[in-house]
Amino acid sequence: MSESKESRTITFQEAIAEALNQEMARDESVFVYGLDVADHKGIYGTTLGLAKKFGGTRCFSTPLSEEAMMGFGLGAATNGLRPINVHIRVDFLLLAMNQLINMVATHRYGSNGKTAVPLVIRAAIGRGWGQGYQHSKTLQSIFAHIPGLKVVMPTTPYDVKGLLIASIRDNNPVIFIEHRWLYFQKGIVPEESYEVPLGSGKIAKEGADITVVATSWMNVEALKAQEILSRRNVSIEIVDVRTVAPLDKDVIIKSVLKTGHCVVADYDWINCGFSSEVAAMVSEECFGRLKSPVTRIGFAPTPCPTTRALEDEFYPGAVDIIRAVEKKLGLSATDISGDDFYSYENKFRGPF
Repeated sequence: MSESKESRTITFQEAIAEALNQEMARDESVFVYGLDVADHKGIYGTTLGLAKKFGGTRCFSTPLSEEAMMGFGLGAATNGLRPINVHIRVDFLLLAMNQLINMVATHRYGSNGKTAVPLVIRAAIGRGWGQGYQHSKTLQSIFAHIPGLKVVMPTTPYDVKGLLIASIRDNNPVIFIEHRWLYFQKGIVPEESYEVPLGSGKIAKEGADITVVATSWMNVEALKAQEILSRRNVSIEIVDVRTVAPLDKDVIIKSVLKTGHCVVADYDWINCGFSSEVAAMVSEECFGRLKSPVTRIGFAPTPCPTTRALEDEFYPGAVDIIRAVEKKLGLSATDISGDDFYSYENKFRGPF
């Protein structure tokens, strides 16, 4: 029996493609551009068929010039269009930082709010096949540091569709960060168009003993940690922030006030990062109720190695969360020798 529209299951990448199709059909001012968006692979399948369906003026590949393409997007956005600029790797946005920070992020402020800048910048992150230090960053903390930029990091197929639609309709520039391993995740997604409001976090899993605040793929790792520790009757509450800027502080504070413990599992370096911001915020708002200091989990403090074994040490995962929770709750180490952990890098077959 086929699934109903209300209960159908699709992948993260299919949810992105559906959001783009629906918004481009709804609003003729929406267009997609970037390196290889119109080729036969279509950025992990997310832009496949758009050029054929909507024409080469609304979905087109561009030269390899990130700074120029960012300026192009700003010009289009301030002249009544809604561009979506796609980057295969977030690292390449470093080549467009002058336009992004000095022009895109400030333009609406500089016009005293009179000029909208509805520009969405999609960028992929995540490990996969030994990419090394030049193709392994996340950078959300840098983008969130800049006033005028919104930063979105969806985890589920449902959220990625709703958040992308909300981002396209927003009149401010949005950095939309997608982890590559999430493209293969499946979930229930309505066929109709809908929005998930920017600036709204959610409780991905309710719990009572400890709060784990997670970004992007770290939500998947946190759910795995919760599954294993539940065998010992440890109840983890997982907060999926969904948007780093604006940040839903209330959902985090409410959870920590309930549990008294907080672990921040961020998909980025710890130093001067998003986890530092959350740790400071929780310490300020929950100091009298905290049962332990805030613990932060993130990338190892080094450029990312290329070899698989060292790469495994660089990226945090469910095991790191399990050990952090055990330490905070004063528990002995859980036997995880019989557990299987995620190894999507073994399934990954290249960047496109």
